[in-house]
Amino acid sequence: MKFPPTLLQQLVTLLERDIDGATLERAQQHLLDWLGCAVYGTRSDVAAKLRNYLVQWSGAGESWSLNGIDRNWQDALQYHGALGSIAEMDDLHRTSTLHPGPVIIPAALATAEMVQATPQALLEAIVVGYEAMIRIGRALGRDHYALYHNTSSCGSFGAAAAAAKLLALDPEQTVWALANAGSRTGGFWQMRHEAVDTKHLHNAAAGHAGVQAALLAASNLRGPSTLLEGTQGFFAATSPRAMPLAVIDNAADNWLIFQCSFKPWPACRHTHPAIDAVRALGDISAADVRTLQIGSYSDALLFCDRPHPESPAEARFSVQHCVAVTVLYGKPEIAHFEEAYLHKPEVVALRNKVVLQEDDEHQRAYPGHFGASAQVTFQDDSAREVALRNAWGDPEWPLSQADIIDKARTLFVAGGVTAESAEDVIEIGLNLVKEKDLGNLFNALRALGMHRV
Repeated sequence: MKFPPTLLQQLVTLLERDIDGATLERAQQHLLDWLGCAVYGTRSDVAAKLRNYLVQWSGAGESWSLNGIDRNWQDALQYHGALGSIAEMDDLHRTSTLHPGPVIIPAALATAEMVQATPQALLEAIVVGYEAMIRIGRALGRDHYALYHNTSSCGSFGAAAAAAKLLALDPEQTVWALANAGSRTGGFWQMRHEAVDTKHLHNAAAGHAGVQAALLAASNLRGPSTLLEGTQGFFAATSPRAMPLAVIDNAADNWLIFQCSFKPWPACRHTHPAIDAVRALGDISAADVRTLQIGSYSDALLFCDRPHPESPAEARFSVQHCVAVTVLYGKPEIAHFEEAYLHKPEVVALRNKVVLQEDDEHQRAYPGHFGASAQVTFQDDSAREVALRNAWGDPEWPLSQADIIDKARTLFVAGGVTAESAEDVIEIGLNLVKEKDLGNLFNALRALGMHRV
């Protein structure tokens, strides 16, 4: 008896369609964006803890590392996988509510170096990894996001797809890779309730699980093709309200990497709609503000209602802090989330004037649109109000390539990279499809780990 193809089998077929030049160029932009985020992440306390681990326990190897010392691929990948989300500037797909770049790109780079892939193969792997991760993520119900960190729970699928593409696995082996990677998924939101570093380990583990599963599939280590829809599979276990057909719907659409958003501000994406709405209010004197009311969707309040942040990490998840520094300084910058700004009297005073509330219109539009309203009431009883349906960096209001380059430069500088090394990476990264091999890219990446100011 012949059974119909499973969801993973149909997904793998979708991943085999042609990838055009415009899509490869888009992948280059996401590669550069991740590199900026990762380099900045190397200056964090989390990165210091990871380097201490590497010094004590890592094995030698030939894989590039932003630590400046080549490592074995497993340790190098997990170090890089933990870095991309530290600044909270990683890319985002809205309806799946996940961040592909921090998982897919380090996984693709690690595999590409192992197999000495061509630049085009690397970029194609990034596109395919984003596609698999997003398609599975968008099929999950909101009940999943209530408990699971989607970047973690779906990331291993995307990393496996990217690695399978670079390893030239056949369709059956690719199904095995995705199935075995997804079988080991996890990432619980409980870590949000304590001052811990767990979120970044989620991403690192997802990237490693995906690449390892693909390498094992190359040796014909099999996996369950019914993992997604099976009675004891991914959807049954983690999202009873899942929409399984969303994995394979709209097969003729453009690659989903084009639906991803770039983040301009160094804070959780749920804060960005409020930041943009406040910026749209125009120049405001903090002394003239009586109250600043922010209306947004429920997840923005659930994740980012923190009137009294006590750490840089908490400040990045505080709408109150984000809009306060926006009013005071024009826009939120990396420095505004450092310890020195958390307790500035003018920042604290303005945070205390911010009132958050759920807005029905923005809630109905979410997660297809990340929107917010801002209403400022002045001391003289006059008021001003703005409502925005989308945040800057979303497909409806995109960052230009110049914006993406400026963001990368800013993050490279904040990460202590020399100007020469930064410009080399930007030049090579945005013209990668024209390169004959990946030698120049990996030389430039190694320079990022060694040439610091």
